[in-house]
Amino acid sequence: MQSAEQLVLELSNPDLRENALLELSKGSSTGRGNNALMKLYFNVVVAITKNVSYPSAHIPLYLYPFLNTTSKSRPFEYLRLTSLGVIGALVKVDDTEVISFLLSTEIIPLCLRTMEMGSELSKTVATFIVQKILLDDVGLDYICTTAERFFAVGRVLGNMVGALAEQPSSRLLKHIIRCYLRLSDNPRACDALRNGLPDMLRDNTFSTCLRDDPTTRRWLQQLINNVNGARVALQAGGFEHMLMN
Repeated sequence: MQSAEQLVLELSNPDLRENALLELSKGSSTGRGNNALMKLYFNVVVAITKNVSYPSAHIPLYLYPFLNTTSKSRPFEYLRLTSLGVIGALVKVDDTEVISFLLSTEIIPLCLRTMEMGSELSKTVATFIVQKILLDDVGLDYICTTAERFFAVGRVLGNMVGALAEQPSSRLLKHIIRCYLRLSDNPRACDALRNGLPDMLRDNTFSTCLRDDPTTRRWLQQLINNVNGARVALQAGGFEHMLMN
């Protein structure tokens, strides 16, 4: 039987990745897969506490196969959530170097995928990661540099808002609203949100959900104020203009 450490190393080999992922998912029920990920998590914490340049370790790349799977089975969901937790711990540090490193990888598409098909908890952590990336100026600039990136994020956020109207989650909604609010800090994104912000965030759809959360209510009101104050007509250089060229 292969050790968990060997299986984690095999994730970097495309020819061995599928089998390693399968074995680690099987091991999650016995603790083998869990232990491997906990060791990775420990390495992250040690690197942060010692002020070691974390990106140089490239440890997140070993977690991405867990985020890349579309399986909704419990073992895969557990691995997905644990992997997101490791990355979530990284972005909490508010280190631009960490954000820049993550943006050089596939973190945004992988988070968006989880936001679309993960469990509520996985969606919440993935949205939190996107939120923390956006809160860094490097992250906001990255998302808003191209229309494709902005609309990819906006589409997923919009779909999530629609789903939450049916099954509310104040915790998830809080992170979604914070993402929108940060996007509204970018002039072109704010222009696009003038027509692209879901109507359910403008009316009273979530008033009950946010009743006991004054902070998120304040964020939402600020978002609406920002969007309503956006330029009435999109100027040349806006996202629609970019898509046409």
